[in-house]
Amino acid sequence: MPEFTALWEGGPAFAQAEHFRLSTDCVLLADFVNVAGRKRGIDLGCASGAIALLLLWRSPRLHMTGLELLEDAAELAEKNMERNALQDRSRIICGDIRRHRELFKSGSFDLVAANPPYFPVERGKLSPDEKRSGARGEVSCSLEDICAAASYLCCTGGSFSVVYKPERLSELFCAMTAHGLEPKRLRLVCYRQDSAPSLVLVEGRRGGKPGLDILPPLILTGPDGGDSQEVLRIYHRN
Repeated sequence: MPEFTALWEGGPAFAQAEHFRLSTDCVLLADFVNVAGRKRGIDLGCASGAIALLLLWRSPRLHMTGLELLEDAAELAEKNMERNALQDRSRIICGDIRRHRELFKSGSFDLVAANPPYFPVERGKLSPDEKRSGARGEVSCSLEDICAAASYLCCTGGSFSVVYKPERLSELFCAMTAHGLEPKRLRLVCYRQDSAPSLVLVEGRRGGKPGLDILPPLILTGPDGGDSQEVLRIYHRN
């Protein structure tokens, strides 16, 4: 039986998979996504369903689909939805992102989100654990695969939101624009005010016109070394 814990007082209950712990990346992305007016969303590589769950909690009009390659993670994502009585507004599919054309019709969603693997197989050291390495490295899904799927699944005018590493921002922008996803919003995530960014949050628009809005950076810690006011807001601690 999964062990469910409330993410914050009065918030959704969530059980974590052994190989997919709830990460800061997921929480920041779920907060960054603009859900206004969106009705049909999909999380590519949803693991145990954290991003979909947080987005559903934010927007009562939204229906979320989660696509996950690993069966045990997909099953836990379903349980997380059921535990929060969100099964009527969610659907979890166990499938391969690279086979998205076999699973969905083109333009099925107006919101696409992804926390993709950050590291190419030939760059960096990956975990010897197969499931962990698949989550962090491009073992079974590349950046190109993610952007191709997002472009196919997203309707014209729909949004694609992603969290990624700043050192690969150029690659991300190139892959997005090559697939008709115009970058529209960018936010850097920094540990301290004087730190180099450790993450980037990007939103693209399917068929959008050129023009990028660069938002103020998201600073994770305050001058005292504790959580910043924005982090406290995102984690519902104030």
